[in-house]
Amino acid sequence: MVMVSQGRLRASFARRLSEMYGQEVPAYRTLVEVSREVNDSVLQRAGAGAERLGSIDRVTAERHGAIRVGTPAELQQVARIFGALGMRPVGFYDLREAASSAVPVVSTAFRPVADDELARNPFRVFTSMLTPADPRFFDADLRERLERFLAARQLFPPELLELADRAERERELPQEQAERFLALAVHAFALAEEPIDRAWYERLERVSAVAADIGGVRSTHINHLTPRVLDIDELYRRMTERGITMIDTIQGPPRWSGPDVLLRQTSFRALAEPRALRQPDGGITTGSLRVRFGEVEARGIALTRAGRERYDDLQARADTEPTGHHGTDGGAGHGADGGDPAHSRAQAVRSIWEREFPATERDLAVGALGFFTYQPVPDRVRDGRPPATGLADLLDHGWVRAEPIVYEDFLPRSAAGIFQSNLSGQGVKDDSHTAAGYDADWLSGAIGREVLDPFALYETQQQRSLRGAAHALGLPEIT
Repeated sequence: MVMVSQGRLRASFARRLSEMYGQEVPAYRTLVEVSREVNDSVLQRAGAGAERLGSIDRVTAERHGAIRVGTPAELQQVARIFGALGMRPVGFYDLREAASSAVPVVSTAFRPVADDELARNPFRVFTSMLTPADPRFFDADLRERLERFLAARQLFPPELLELADRAERERELPQEQAERFLALAVHAFALAEEPIDRAWYERLERVSAVAADIGGVRSTHINHLTPRVLDIDELYRRMTERGITMIDTIQGPPRWSGPDVLLRQTSFRALAEPRALRQPDGGITTGSLRVRFGEVEARGIALTRAGRERYDDLQARADTEPTGHHGTDGGAGHGADGGDPAHSRAQAVRSIWEREFPATERDLAVGALGFFTYQPVPDRVRDGRPPATGLADLLDHGWVRAEPIVYEDFLPRSAAGIFQSNLSGQGVKDDSHTAAGYDADWLSGAIGREVLDPFALYETQQQRSLRGAAHALGLPEIT
């Protein structure tokens, strides 16, 4: 009997989801095409250096998706489906606090966590859950109506969940069951054709377009699917040249002369898609909704907690710059001359980074600001010097080399910035009310699975390599 492993299931699911989404959103196919063109150009220009943060095969295949659900029960079911693919919940993101507009969701990301599984296929799904209990967005009456609506729907068929449980339990599926699982799973995330109750959708949309996209329909769907690119600024330029309307900025760190860190993201604007709408009199009309967009990302080095604090501080200081679009993460102004405010602000943000963020990978490593794996250098020329125990000396004298650990996760402010840039309105958020308490522990309980700490995952990977390098060099430890 032919068996299909979780890793193969995950790769096949990501590929089929991409094919389905490309049929639904043709501009996504353009995004993937341009991403490949840019990656080929970078590979030709930079050679092996282009693959420092992952092989070109991995980068080309890499995707992250984004979905939205309404209740803890739905989130538990999503966790079962992604558990079948060897994906675990990692990180807690509170988008309610990260955006100036109304984005009433908390999120986690389902992804592989083992090094070999990430190298094989690092598919991730950023998964957001609506927060009806937060009185800043939903009054008591709307909350009751919303929770009743959500409780009455079924997002995933029982057969899909049963197959998911088997795949997670046995870590594989027979070929026939694997095909059935994949067909059901991809279909579950397709855009449904069922008519939408227009009055109910618009009632939620007055609070938040995100709330309407989650709680105004009886299904879920892929909100965006994100390829990875090696030069996101060049991609932005090429997409614009093709007549694709992009959002105003690139979210995340600025383009600068130092190491790529964390995550930079941008997208084309949400498209008006035809949807069937049910009128109050029961009649069906065709309208359009703008909820899905095309996102693209460039990934860099994972930062430690101290490195992340440095990043957050620089971004906060960038917010005080007097020009440009506030509430974004300081992306570059594109195609603008020196008099453009966004361009001027991008230059100002870049100058802050050039002055105050470590300019080399070595400085990130020695300053304990970035995560790396460390390997002993077997062919180091012997010069009579014994290896020291300090990391700086070992790096500077060629005893070990540092390989950057790719940031596999997300930035709440950047995610909120992407969401916000694609909303048609600001929505409603009444800060006179106290926010409902959602945190990582609450989310773990809601999912029924531990939400893993991404910093701990990177730290474990780094420490394992340091112990191995110390053993190979005959050292008690590397400090």
